[in-house]
Amino acid sequence: MKVDVLLLGVGSSAGTPAIGCRCETCLSSDPRNRRTRASALFMVDGVHFLVDTGPDLRMQALREGITQVDAVLYTHPHADHLHGIDDLRAFCYVNKAVMPVFGNPFMMREIHERFVYTTFPPSQWYDKPSITTTKVEGPFSHRGVSITPIPVLHGKWPIYGYRIGNIAYITDVSTIPEESYALLDGLDVLMLDCLRNAPHYTHFGVEQSLEAAARIGARQTVLIHMTHELEYHALTARLPATVAVGFDGMRLSSLSC
Repeated sequence: MKVDVLLLGVGSSAGTPAIGCRCETCLSSDPRNRRTRASALFMVDGVHFLVDTGPDLRMQALREGITQVDAVLYTHPHADHLHGIDDLRAFCYVNKAVMPVFGNPFMMREIHERFVYTTFPPSQWYDKPSITTTKVEGPFSHRGVSITPIPVLHGKWPIYGYRIGNIAYITDVSTIPEESYALLDGLDVLMLDCLRNAPHYTHFGVEQSLEAAARIGARQTVLIHMTHELEYHALTARLPATVAVGFDGMRLSSLSC
């Protein structure tokens, strides 16, 4: 099984450029410093899994020419990871089908409480998104693809990263529990939260990201979910050869596994 990933966004909740800011990163003309809210698309044997539905989903899909999403893997219910859920209606319309979404029980409960209309049966016009929610608390399979949730902590919140094949995606993490490290052995690619230079109580900073990357030992680690504090070239110059700065539109692939 070969897994390909398209990084749709590698930005934090404010995105980059940040409104009203005139720092070096926000004024940069390099497209690698323009970051929409964090999201990714896993493509496995013709099945496309979207990770999160941030508020930039429509723009990301148009920018990258995405017309196929077959399921959504949710990490957690913060606005920058959930509040683009309405844009799933376009994919429901294209598929003429209800969209299956997966996440931990906490995540699924938040969707039902805040976006209950998305769980209603579709109309013939698919004028609203129509989803089915599935609570997952361990490895599961969808359309023949095996998916492993990676339990991590986002401050005090229990959230998920995900592993498909030899590629894993972990955003918004402040602690990786010991038992979750075992789920990250043998990775070709790890996409890992790296909010800013200094530590944050709900996110890895640069030092924490590099420590976790070294322990996990993926062939390549790609930093994601970054604020404008982290300029692409300046951060790249500080990193070991096995770690790269992610950017919107970056494409990654695993070895066959």
